Amino acid sequence: MYELLKAGGLIMIPILLCSVVALAIIIERFWTLRPQKVAPRSIVNDLMARLKKKELNGKTLKDLQQSTPLGRVLAAGLINAKHGREIMKESIEEEASHVVHELERFLTALGSVAAIAPLLGLLGTVIGMIDVFAEIQIAGTGNTQALAGGISKALITTAVGLTIAIPALVCHRYFQRRVDELVVEMEQQALKLVEVVHGDRDVDMSGVKSK
Repeated sequence: MYELLKAGGLIMIPILLCSVVALAIIIERFWTLRPQKVAPRSIVNDLMARLKKKELNGKTLKDLQQSTPLGRVLAAGLINAKHGREIMKESIEEEASHVVHELERFLTALGSVAAIAPLLGLLGTVIGMIDVFAEIQIAGTGNTQALAGGISKALITTAVGLTIAIPALVCHRYFQRRVDELVVEMEQQALKLVEVVHGDRDVDMSGVKSK
């Protein structure tokens, strides 16, 4: 590994930094964007049961607000439910915008790494090829083995850059898709809550397990 880094030259330093950043973001987002952590169905079921029994109070709403991103969205709506349907929906939408922003945290950085890493690799290859042609000017083309070795070293940075960029790009697209799915799920649950609170839908107890 050390020889590989040494052959790539100084440009390998920012490329490796990109790999560290990408790996850290991927691990963190995999942990953070779990459906059961963002929008667990158990919260909705418990909330519907409390609505059915009319057990909602300030402490319940505070616990709901501090539980999960979905809980924050639903709590924002319930806190403002007394002001009417439109105010409740606006409160949900406002809180949801903050939640979505948090769900998309670091994804821009991950996308930047996916774009920058191959460019850094290409830059390293160009610099390496410049060194190879400089050697040709000095020593000529008689030593083909040395020239081949120099070219192979020049291509190392591009290979490493692509090795980092490809999984970073795949994970970036995957996380974007995951965020979209979570947002749709939260929207559906929030809309159901609005309809239940304002009497347009009966409380659905089908998903609530009896104790």
